[in-house]
Amino acid sequence: MTTPERGVMERVEQPTETPSNGEPAPALTFQAKNVSIWYGEKRAIDNVTLDVASKAVTAIIGPSGCGKSTFLRALNRMHELTPKTRMEGTVLLHGEDLYSGTVDPAIVRRRVGMIFQKSNPFPTMTIGENVIVGLRLNGVRNQKFLNERLEKSLRMAALWDEVKDDLHKPGTSLSGGQQQRLCIARALAVEPEVILMDEPCSALDPIATAKIEELIYELKARYTIVTVTHNMQQAGRISDYTAFFYLGRLIEFGPTTKIFTNPTEKQTEDYITGRFG
Repeated sequence: MTTPERGVMERVEQPTETPSNGEPAPALTFQAKNVSIWYGEKRAIDNVTLDVASKAVTAIIGPSGCGKSTFLRALNRMHELTPKTRMEGTVLLHGEDLYSGTVDPAIVRRRVGMIFQKSNPFPTMTIGENVIVGLRLNGVRNQKFLNERLEKSLRMAALWDEVKDDLHKPGTSLSGGQQQRLCIARALAVEPEVILMDEPCSALDPIATAKIEELIYELKARYTIVTVTHNMQQAGRISDYTAFFYLGRLIEFGPTTKIFTNPTEKQTEDYITGRFG
């Protein structure tokens, strides 16, 4: 659905350039330039510049406390919800400055959805209500449209066949893995352009994790996905590009196969091989 608010930030596809190897560069969804973020006096992100390719999975890896989640939240301005936060630098979404004074953070968060580490279905709502709550908050009242979007979103989240006869039950009645897919369906229902995932599988068992990973692989055909993970094997399985963060700095970034098999920086190699972290 197109809303008047989306006109505030028209989508601008970035022109591709041809690198020295002769292959066309990927279209970009995000361009983060010289981004630094402070929580009070503590500097969490230190001068990070990073491009995020469109319709691909970019994994952010690194030890605890290295700034992974802070950088992820900067991509939809959710870090601003933490008191005494300050940012310097630029984040462009399809060429438009997300931090321009004319841009409403609520619109940014609608365009850039977020899936959190712990699934968080609204406990007082049914499975169906959980999915379409964002649309209702945006003023959508057409029940036929809501029903269609409900089914479409649950199908995209690979959950429809499991819950189609139980839509009236509480969202919290589902298993942990199902609740996480319900939260993904809720994010998809408002038709974001990007999906951010902060450790989406850390609380799940191996079977549920495999389903989420399969879902991520399917969704990247339509969405740009940026995910934070501690799991090296998972990053290797699901991502096209990997960024290694350490102490708030971006140490290395590139295609996942290169980062994991032939990293340029010794710090990257030491982390991936388990020498620290």
